[in-house]
Amino acid sequence: MLRFSCGLWAGATLLAILATPLTAADEPVADQDYTLRYKFSPGETIRWEVVHRGRIRSTISGTTQAAETVSKSVKVWKVAEVKEDGAATFEHSVESVDMWHKFTGQQEVRYNSLTDAKAPLGYENVAQSIGVPLSTVTVSPRGEIISRVRLQKTQQQQNEGLMCIPLPEKPVAAGHTWSLPMPIEVPLPAGTIKRVDASQKFTLSEVKNGVATIQIATQILTPIRDPAIEAQLIQSQSTGFVKFDIDAGRVISQQLDVDKGVVGFSGEASSMHCLSRFTEELITAKTETASRPAATREL
Repeated sequence: MLRFSCGLWAGATLLAILATPLTAADEPVADQDYTLRYKFSPGETIRWEVVHRGRIRSTISGTTQAAETVSKSVKVWKVAEVKEDGAATFEHSVESVDMWHKFTGQQEVRYNSLTDAKAPLGYENVAQSIGVPLSTVTVSPRGEIISRVRLQKTQQQQNEGLMCIPLPEKPVAAGHTWSLPMPIEVPLPAGTIKRVDASQKFTLSEVKNGVATIQIATQILTPIRDPAIEAQLIQSQSTGFVKFDIDAGRVISQQLDVDKGVVGFSGEASSMHCLSRFTEELITAKTETASRPAATREL
């Protein structure tokens, strides 16, 4: 949650890398238990660069339309307090945004909070939320939200999802899995709500140079036989990974992808395809520890 492709030179380079033996410092340590915990210090300010790219292409009654969006922002956590048990209270805000969207048959709309004095139509609420506290959050060392007080009601905040990935209760070794229930409410045409049971599955795939790689996959548990409901669930079914610095106690990067389609959501000849990528990068992270594997699809 696409953009890169490999040429002959890249392929040859990859073969050379694969042929080079790992040094002892590079080798992942097997059969070792790791304690994964968030760690914060009072007064510190943490920033991440967040990028969300998405494209939805739908066809109904022979007419095809596409919607493309790109959002780049800087997310900020200002830590106010850390209790003896490690629970931290921080102020969440968005420092800047650079975003645009385009729909079939319409002119694209752009907004950059650093250069535009006035937000275009549709981005007024976004502009009002820049540089102001959006919420005050208290989180446990395992990533559990103890309390969250919303200070601004914005669309971004409503769609923010998980602020912290949950971490296992006990020390774990590579290969360990855990999950978090994630019920989804789907609005129906009759005005009612259908509850869909889902969960996010987390797997500690490896620990290398003090950085844990955690794979993430969303699983829909409720059987879905209605394509119209399936279409509303597409953007929730992401897969990806998180890079977690064990010593620093924080996420240094993450990537979540969606690449799914559904047929018959609005008549037999209808179809929809969603392609999106969400990335987050700790701005102060070292380049070598925050590296990510190359993508294979282009958005």
